[in-house]
Amino acid sequence: MGILEVTLRNRINTILSGYFVDPDWIINQKTGFMIDPSLTYRDYRTGRMVTNDYLKSSVEKSARRFRRLRIPITSGKIIADQTLGFWTDLFELSHYRILRGRPIQVFNHLPAGVGRTDVCDRLNKVRKFRNRINHNEPICFNGNNIDFTYAVDVYNSTIELISWIDPELIDWIKNMDSVMIKINNAKKI
Repeated sequence: MGILEVTLRNRINTILSGYFVDPDWIINQKTGFMIDPSLTYRDYRTGRMVTNDYLKSSVEKSARRFRRLRIPITSGKIIADQTLGFWTDLFELSHYRILRGRPIQVFNHLPAGVGRTDVCDRLNKVRKFRNRINHNEPICFNGNNIDFTYAVDVYNSTIELISWIDPELIDWIKNMDSVMIKINNAKKI
């Protein structure tokens, strides 16, 4: 998951730096696409106006933390400080449309018929699983029974996403990847 996150983040940065012709896009776009009028809409349940300012808020939160710690604010530091949720949010329809589909360019090896929705669904599956791990929630139980189905599904989605970005990364991580070995050993217990 870490390889996916770092590769996704770095590739999105490269693509959006080129799109905006600005290596500091993550800082400068707080007053650009991150506040696009299309991000404000009426909530159909409450009738209230709502603004999706998640990306802008995430960048501002990082900048505040760096200022408090007296760390110089750079685009590289802001980029590295963003959560997987920040990067996956770029594939949600609202941001994806504003960015004219640029985020999908990260995936140079998408199979025919696979698009934004498929990528977004897999990214969100990985993100939710990662959050469960980070919050020490169970990831291999179905009721009281040990069940690795969910973990294997997320693993397969992670590998698939990485291969869609760069199939050579799969060969590179083989020596580090022991997930399926550990799952198969645990199944024997």
